[in-house]
Amino acid sequence: MKFNKWTLGLAAVGAVSLASAAQAEEKSSTVMTALSSTVLSGYVDTSMQWNIGTGDSHAPAYKYGGSTKADGFNLNAVKVTLEKPLDEAEWAAGYKADLFFGPDANLFPFGLGTSSSGVAISDFAIKQAYVALRAPVGNGLDFKVGVFDSIIGYESTEAGNNPNFTRSWGHTFEPSTQTGVLSTYRINNNVALAAGIANTESAIINSRAFPTVNPLTSGNKAESYKTYMGSIALTAPDNWGFISGSSLYGGVINGFNNAQQANQTSLYVGTTVATPVQGLRVGASYDYEGISQQSDAGGTTPSAYANAVALYTSFQATEKLSLHVRGEYATMSKSLASGFQANNFGVASEMLALTGTVQYDLWKNVISRLEIRWDHALDGSTAFGGTGTPLLNSDTPPGLASTGNRRNSYIIAANVIYKF
Repeated sequence: MKFNKWTLGLAAVGAVSLASAAQAEEKSSTVMTALSSTVLSGYVDTSMQWNIGTGDSHAPAYKYGGSTKADGFNLNAVKVTLEKPLDEAEWAAGYKADLFFGPDANLFPFGLGTSSSGVAISDFAIKQAYVALRAPVGNGLDFKVGVFDSIIGYESTEAGNNPNFTRSWGHTFEPSTQTGVLSTYRINNNVALAAGIANTESAIINSRAFPTVNPLTSGNKAESYKTYMGSIALTAPDNWGFISGSSLYGGVINGFNNAQQANQTSLYVGTTVATPVQGLRVGASYDYEGISQQSDAGGTTPSAYANAVALYTSFQATEKLSLHVRGEYATMSKSLASGFQANNFGVASEMLALTGTVQYDLWKNVISRLEIRWDHALDGSTAFGGTGTPLLNSDTPPGLASTGNRRNSYIIAANVIYKF
């Protein structure tokens, strides 16, 4: 082994031994080898938003939306990812850690956070943190052990991975993340399966469906009660003409939701289809959330539901320019909608939404887009607008909240994201 001149000089005066230096050099090499395979990535997500009209206390409460984003400049989120992807080895191992910072971390997912205490108290959340493993079973059976993203949904938490900047109502209803074990297996290039088991359906890390010291992270189930999930993904073969590469996906998650303190079933079906027109793709999604009636010492949680249908169209006009349109129809139980409205969230029991986005990637590594969104309350309620003080937390004095005063909400937003 070769040593640098400073090590040899220290050894000559007895400050260090060559044996210890060799051992230290070997440990350093091992650490550097591990670090060299780790990938650092992430993004900084910013936006500017104008809610047309006076009054924002009931701004549409789609995920990562609401009154706090209205009529101003926003830092949405900063994500930092450390990852060692699985290699081609039969017994491959790796890891991934998604660290989520900024105002959106307090809303991930939808105001509950992933904190193991069940309370979002800072602009930080662990979005994912899992060990990745592969076992040589068939084509390779992959596992995620830890905290991982939900297996269902057309859209992602990462705005830059979605066709539109603002999130859909369907994405708002979906679970965000679970703590457990998820296995995936690709039968061939056209069929992939996933199945998993988790503590609960809610995102609170290390939460339980049975009684624990912290009631915010536990329910009233037996200790063996868990959450189960499964999905299937189908991809059209290359020899299917223009439709090749199109996909059909379906998934289900069933378990205990700590936020609702009740059993919940989440269903999702989505498809993305290529067309004969170059650069044009269309998609569709259906989301359903069903909450069963639940009785415990604190009372009875009534049954409730929410579902949403969305249609997507994306057109890649040039290398830099793309156009995206999303239309939505969403409904939910009136009791669920009333609960949102009582806390000054812009939600109606029946809604229609239309979103148009123009994206032009002028700078390298930068996503820049302009978006117009319209939300309409179909149930006749004035779910949007309002000029009072929003009830954002329990410290807000009573009587300051307004009611909505409009059936329509119009939003113009600009979104700039740097991805590294």
